[in-house]
Amino acid sequence: MKLAIDGGTPVRDTQARPWPGWPVWDEREEQALLEVLRSGRWGIWDGSRGERFAETFARFQGAEYGVVNTNGTAALEIALRAAGLQMGDEVIVPPYTFIATASAVLMTNGVPVFADIDPDTYNLDPKAAEAAITPRTRAIIAVHIAGCPADMDALTALAYDNSLILIEDCCQAHAAEWGGRKVGSIGDMGAFSFQSSKNLNAGEGGIVVTNSREYYERCWSIVNVGRAIGGAWYDHPFLGSNYRMTEFQAALLEAQFTRLPEQTEHRWRNAQILNHRLADIPGIRPMKVDERVTVHACHLYVFRVDESAPGGMTRARFIEALNAEGVPCSAGYVPLYRNHLFRTHNTVAATRMDYAKLRLPVAERACDHEAVWLAQPMLLGTPEDVQDIVDAVAKVQRAAVG
Repeated sequence: MKLAIDGGTPVRDTQARPWPGWPVWDEREEQALLEVLRSGRWGIWDGSRGERFAETFARFQGAEYGVVNTNGTAALEIALRAAGLQMGDEVIVPPYTFIATASAVLMTNGVPVFADIDPDTYNLDPKAAEAAITPRTRAIIAVHIAGCPADMDALTALAYDNSLILIEDCCQAHAAEWGGRKVGSIGDMGAFSFQSSKNLNAGEGGIVVTNSREYYERCWSIVNVGRAIGGAWYDHPFLGSNYRMTEFQAALLEAQFTRLPEQTEHRWRNAQILNHRLADIPGIRPMKVDERVTVHACHLYVFRVDESAPGGMTRARFIEALNAEGVPCSAGYVPLYRNHLFRTHNTVAATRMDYAKLRLPVAERACDHEAVWLAQPMLLGTPEDVQDIVDAVAKVQRAAVG
């Protein structure tokens, strides 16, 4: 069958049958926003929705405390500051993630130390993280990439054995669980994003969750211009900034939250079908899901193309062909240490780390040759939508092998 990229008929006509849109909203969001508008209480300081959502979401994720803030990037910076990161402290991070995971370390005067990823999950490899520990290491950031929890058993033990802070980057992992425990509540702190692409979104926004009262109070103070909980308005005993979200964002999040459990189940059900069916296509490898992953958030659906398979096409050609078949996809990340920022940064990090010489083979293989991403709204579709993905992948692969 002739590929659409070569003039053939695509598997899916996206004008006639568009993929599910995002965000999903109805009168719940509209009513919530109107209530805030008419209340005249638009700021979180004099409203009630922000604190209410912080408590609701923290408990949902299995944590005692939550501090809402402006976005997921800020949430990571707040968590690092609350952890007491000092100038020159090293923080181990994976290279296969959004830049905020590492730039938050730089913004708090730390040094990002990149450790390679697991080839089957693309999450931080605990053995690589262990090898990266030095006397200057202060913390580890475990990223639950695509919504799949990292190996929190190994990383928790590693952090404990080496007296390190363990921060979870949960920006893609709302509702995800490892061994029956929701992410964000396993390490010392968890940072979430509510940016517009996320599975729970208000356009922008973030939260830090924790089971530590001490970390909670530090995060709260950092978000609220250095004030102390229960303190006076113009009393600022600590150094902080204004990272507060608005009541409008909190209202959207409360409404969006009502859909999260069902949407999470829907995405994971469709992802499991894809895992099963794509595994039967030569040259296609779904990502491994550890048996200890009890809920996968599926912020992305990621699978691997084997360029080295007999007759295989390049990953770039595969992505171009799959898009032409009506299945939108992308290659995803580049290794973070290849970004211009890390090749030119002239802070303490550059005096100690020569990122230009760094080579992490698993991350580079994933970024350059293997990974194919599908966006999370596609997983909210019907069984017919899922089959279109399978049919398009199979068509492209058949053409590759002849």
